[in-house]
Amino acid sequence: MKRDSLLVLLIGGGLIAAGFVARAQDNESHNRSSETSEERLYLNPSVMKRVTLAFNGVGADWYWLRSLQYVGRKVVAYEDSHEGRMDFATLASLDLRLLPSLLKMSATLDPQFMEPYSYGAVVLPEINSQEAISLINWGIAANPQQWRLHQHLGYIYWQRGEYSKASEVYDAGSNIPGAPAWMAVMSGRMKAEGGSRDAAREMYQHLYEASNDDAVKQMVAAQIMRLDSLDEQETIRRVLNIWTARSGRCPSSWKEIAPLLRAAQVRLEAKAEAPIDPSGVPYQLLRNGCDVDVDVHSRVPKR
Repeated sequence: MKRDSLLVLLIGGGLIAAGFVARAQDNESHNRSSETSEERLYLNPSVMKRVTLAFNGVGADWYWLRSLQYVGRKVVAYEDSHEGRMDFATLASLDLRLLPSLLKMSATLDPQFMEPYSYGAVVLPEINSQEAISLINWGIAANPQQWRLHQHLGYIYWQRGEYSKASEVYDAGSNIPGAPAWMAVMSGRMKAEGGSRDAAREMYQHLYEASNDDAVKQMVAAQIMRLDSLDEQETIRRVLNIWTARSGRCPSSWKEIAPLLRAAQVRLEAKAEAPIDPSGVPYQLLRNGCDVDVDVHSRVPKR
């Protein structure tokens, strides 16, 4: 009898949870008016956790998927209205005001679910870095043995330019059993060269390797491309300066300086002999051939 009663309670709880989720979906679909309207959470995290009872994991998954759909819809709307592809630096203009609450809802329902933390660590700092810190600190409190959460928090402080704080967080994470040796190395690097491009590249590389989320990997890979492009542009500018000093003018085309670019080991497009960026798109000559920048069609983010 006890077992049957417990089963009835569990099934009843599941039906209640499903009802709230369905009602939230109906509310979202019927009340979404124009661009001026904004979605809202049907219940706050603490209430939803009580409602879903033993089905918290299902609720966490649902809110996690809703987070991705929410951002995805905003990205599609932005690209439709701007006739182009958005990049990582455009996130702040998407008005993602609901995202912190969605991620916090998922984390509250299942504090051991890591994906909302890793996604939030990469995306939220572009929107509200304090919300990102709050989310990761919530995760650390619930998962004190997860060194990756310290990696995420260190990344957020690094992005804010708080290199000393980032160093402290990496150091704390390096003392957690199972943490890789590079956590301690990153702690030292944050103190010594937190603002350097090499430190940024290592930061993004570790984030890429630690994440299982394709969306996070894509965003981090784009930032690594940006760093590689900045290195390439510096090399190209040196070549431009050398050629200009010799000839007394700026080159009128890439073909004029192709031999110097090859000598500098810059990758060139076969036909036009133009240098190509990490996304495979030719760089553009600017200021009458005296400077270089990425093309408007490039997949390399500006920031």
